[in-house]
Amino acid sequence: MTTTAPLAPAWPRRLAPKNSEVRQRAQAILERVASVVRGRPEAARLAVVALLAEGHLLIEDVPGVGKTTLAKALAASIAATTGRIQFTPDLMPSDIIGSHVYRADTSDFEFIPGPVFAHLVIGDEINRASPKTQSALLEAMQEGHVTVDGKTYPLPRPFIVVATQNPVEMEGTYALPEAQRDRFMARVAVGYPDLAHEIALLDAQEVSDPLDGLTPVLSAAEVLGLITSIRGLYAAPAIKRYIADLARATRGAPPIALGASPRAAIQLLRAAKAAAALDGREHVLPDDVQRLLPATWSHRLVLTRSARAQGQTAETVLDELMRRVPVR
Repeated sequence: MTTTAPLAPAWPRRLAPKNSEVRQRAQAILERVASVVRGRPEAARLAVVALLAEGHLLIEDVPGVGKTTLAKALAASIAATTGRIQFTPDLMPSDIIGSHVYRADTSDFEFIPGPVFAHLVIGDEINRASPKTQSALLEAMQEGHVTVDGKTYPLPRPFIVVATQNPVEMEGTYALPEAQRDRFMARVAVGYPDLAHEIALLDAQEVSDPLDGLTPVLSAAEVLGLITSIRGLYAAPAIKRYIADLARATRGAPPIALGASPRAAIQLLRAAKAAAALDGREHVLPDDVQRLLPATWSHRLVLTRSARAQGQTAETVLDELMRRVPVR
């Protein structure tokens, strides 16, 4: 539980277009996802926040806790194209982005798109692929297009990558490089359900998979409309200053070797707007920023060797920064 920084005395309000409709549609997606990922409400909520902010999501946890299920539930909740990539050590970049194939009937090369050409791309165990293959996603995740043999091909919108990975200490895994981690808007750990929800999970999946009965509630075009509306929500200058102050604080903190990038600040603001919309508000609060800060920044920070030796983590460092940095 983080300590809330002092709030500004008043927050200007600006009406967002069709705000109630935005909340209703966002909640419909969340209900679908939460119905499958039982007992992990924060993980389900963060997945929907990433979708509404058009940000990429990294799901990290031990095998068998529902990482892929969470990704599938998010994909099944919207009527959009879905690509699936099973990362393995022998996977090649062309297996992800596609390649040019010679066609004898036309005496020309034809581009065959890879699974990355979808609205929502599910990447299973991304850290089991080689760094070369992992980096194939960099351009797609940041620029929204891929370049093959000197030709650029745009990706559809919305475009979201939901990748799962096992903890880096596990055998046969490769730690994602800093540039790759920085592309992910948020990282979430699914965790184990409590006893009551685990029993309910056994009941629900005793005969069939809840994913089989999941129906989409919005089309890809409607999701893109939601994303556009949410980006128009109001964030007071004090909120933007607060995010910038937090980012600058990470760059000067003694325990941190690599702080938050400007991209991290931008994505935190977009995620905060999505969280506000999900709660039915027309403006961002400091609470939105603080609630999302660990999930959006902890995987980007690199701690010093001495800080790690002392048992500090990115989450504890961020918690301390939130205690010290005020809202001005």
